[in-house]
Amino acid sequence: MVSADRRGHGRGVILRALKPLVFVLAIVGVLAGAEAQRPDKIPRIGYLVISPLADPPSAERAAFLDGLKDLGYVAGRNIVIEYRSAAWNRELLPELATETIPIIVPSLTDPVEEGLVKSLARPGGNITGPGWSAEGLTGKRLELLKEAIPKLSRVAILWNPTNEGAKRQWQEAQSAARKLRMTLQSLEVRDPNDVPKAFAVMTQKHPDALITVASALTTAYRPIIIEFATKQRIPTMFALKADVEAGGLISYAPSLTDTFRRAARYVDRVLKGANPGDLPIEESTRFELVINLKMAKALGLTIPKTLLLQADQVIE
Repeated sequence: MVSADRRGHGRGVILRALKPLVFVLAIVGVLAGAEAQRPDKIPRIGYLVISPLADPPSAERAAFLDGLKDLGYVAGRNIVIEYRSAAWNRELLPELATETIPIIVPSLTDPVEEGLVKSLARPGGNITGPGWSAEGLTGKRLELLKEAIPKLSRVAILWNPTNEGAKRQWQEAQSAARKLRMTLQSLEVRDPNDVPKAFAVMTQKHPDALITVASALTTAYRPIIIEFATKQRIPTMFALKADVEAGGLISYAPSLTDTFRRAARYVDRVLKGANPGDLPIEESTRFELVINLKMAKALGLTIPKTLLLQADQVIE
């Protein structure tokens, strides 16, 4: 999502600081400044993702393009979009993006604490965007799992401790588990070598359920995690709708399609001359509960009707 002339226009940013955020799937950068606003100059948007670019476009990218279209921007007509992918390699991101343009990031995770912005109301730098995730999501996911599986008592948490956002989610999980009288099992995965180790622990101790905290690593290994959990008959809770569509049991998270559509409004405002540092970072307002009923049946689970009625999508 960031690809502009290396000579640079607009304002600078250190891409390395964005590494903790790449698990949210995308970073949007826009070419701004006086040159981009000239009548004879077609604006260019760089679109950089950590994951491989899908064809046809992912639901999130399609939502972003629809959001641009609603604002009068049509790719190839009055705007140019350059796509780049790091193919799950976070180290490639600085090479694929410039350090001299405004950056819009869908689904920022506590950017103030991570030192990326001064405040949510006035970021003050080159980074802004919609979809800031409020705290408490991990606790809510535990509550939903408990509602789905009333006898739930032992839950494994698969997470990357090098990710600041994941650390907070682990702390939230511990607090929620105490209230729900659950026992948590921490499964830390810093790199691919830790994944089979985590599987070995679960095979030996067999938790009642598994919660996977989203990161570039866990998303890249999603098919393997789902395959393992299915074979071991371990119910899963994920942070992304796509995880459940791929075979997970339940997910609860902000709507990424809604967030990416709203990202188009930020692009529009920057192209019209707004300073990203003056654009407030918006909190997520729409959340989605997705349940894979087909997987529930495969696991021998009966999901309560009260929970199914709460779901935004039920996969049968």
